[in-house]
Amino acid sequence: MGVTRAVSERAGAPLDDRRSGPTVPRMILGARLRTLREARRITGAEAGEVIRASHSKISRLEMGRTGFKLRDVDDLLTLYGVTDSAERATLLALARQSNTPGWWHAYHDVVPNWLNVFLGLEQAAVVIRTYEQQFIPGLLQTEGYSRAVHRLTPEPQDGLLERRVELRMARQRILHRPGPPHLWAVIDEAALRRSMGSAAMMREQLGHLLEISRLAHVSIQVLPFSAGGHAAVGGPVTVLRPPGAELPDVVYLEQLTGGVYPDKPAEIELYRHVMNQVVLRAEPPTATAAFLERLLREG
Repeated sequence: MGVTRAVSERAGAPLDDRRSGPTVPRMILGARLRTLREARRITGAEAGEVIRASHSKISRLEMGRTGFKLRDVDDLLTLYGVTDSAERATLLALARQSNTPGWWHAYHDVVPNWLNVFLGLEQAAVVIRTYEQQFIPGLLQTEGYSRAVHRLTPEPQDGLLERRVELRMARQRILHRPGPPHLWAVIDEAALRRSMGSAAMMREQLGHLLEISRLAHVSIQVLPFSAGGHAAVGGPVTVLRPPGAELPDVVYLEQLTGGVYPDKPAEIELYRHVMNQVVLRAEPPTATAAFLERLLREG
């Protein structure tokens, strides 16, 4: 059993560190270091001085946004008064895992730095809640639809379009593995009706949604035009729940050339509220099949 899995099981949820990559080990270690620092009433600036770094570096480490040097973790544990050899060994092992590349590292040519965190969270999450306004969510796209979406990017393709499509298809394996996450997707009617290519391709995409909506761990809701304005009208929102009761939800807001991770507790709570409101305005999951079948007949 890996160290990450052992730590998360103590927190209440199993984690397979072979598929989670470095993101969750970083979050677990960062959260523990923050708890230890605050218990000793040591400021981030004071901790930063010990490891020859800035306060902002300590903040990034505690949020799990970057890897750890073993020497830095060892020095911080000494500063925080951690003398128990077993705890030190566990946390140092987490530091080693925090620098182990995830499977998606093989796609480094099409994965920018800001996306690495999201992919790690997505692969390890126990619940993924998402609202999409313009496109079918990435985890639910067919290969043809994904290819059409990637052709829209203003970035030069440089022959990497198929690599981007491959990566998106590989991400979807989490829905078909043992112990998959619960995916709860709310899709705006506009995304379902917007043609991204041929009629045959769109029919294939709608048929795929209909099929995958029957999975017990996938809930798909449609937010119809008749719902009018709503809390998420400003853009797509994804909320990921990492394994382990001690780790907070992570909010991800995708933008044209990057991603934003609001991390203040008040911000996270706000976006949870936004998702709850969108779910309430959308048609129930039991109505999704009929809606998709109607679209297929219209097409």
